[in-house]
Amino acid sequence: MQRILDILFSGIALLLLSPLLIPVALILRFTGEGEVFFKQNRVGRGGAPFGLYKFGTMLKDSPNLGTGTVTVKGDPRVLPVGRVLRKTKINELPQLLNILLGDMSLIGPRPQTRRCFDAFPARSQEEIVKVRPGLSGIGSIVFRNEEDMMDAANDPDHVYDHVIMPYKGLLEEWYVAHQGVGAYLKLILLTAWVVATSRGTLVWRMFPGLPQPPREIAAEVDWVQPQHA
Repeated sequence: MQRILDILFSGIALLLLSPLLIPVALILRFTGEGEVFFKQNRVGRGGAPFGLYKFGTMLKDSPNLGTGTVTVKGDPRVLPVGRVLRKTKINELPQLLNILLGDMSLIGPRPQTRRCFDAFPARSQEEIVKVRPGLSGIGSIVFRNEEDMMDAANDPDHVYDHVIMPYKGLLEEWYVAHQGVGAYLKLILLTAWVVATSRGTLVWRMFPGLPQPPREIAAEVDWVQPQHA
């Protein structure tokens, strides 16, 4: 059922968003480095790599510059137009093509580069590859301010590898264990809410069984103690 909904929703979204996507493509073609799309290998279902599509928001050689495949707030590799696209998440919309092709789902663990995927604990890795990666998901909703967290850290790589990714792995494990049409539809609605309001506390009320965040990042992920009846 989820695959049918993926095809239906992504097809409708591409049609409805075409008045936005076409002008963005033209702007990118005639500004910056002239690259409309950026295609990067990510870890997919079963651990197989696939080419993930995004609008080009960074310098073409960015994976070999600065912090590599990890992006921080104010990253100098991001192009001026790219900053707007990244803040509004418009840069992610070409992944609707990945969904139609079957590489991804609308909802699932965010697909990672090999370097980032390897930062997950081994148990999380084993669970994550059981499902298609998603355009959005519980991990990306909770960590919608991940770049801000990295920017505030004295040692961004340490925070990423030893705090963010272990907890994000637990969140993705939770999703794999609780996946279903109900969770799928709730997470689509929750994604729209977070994009529109930038408020993430609702996630803890909609999914009170989520793993609690470590104290180092509890405030940054807007954690609130779920209220039980």
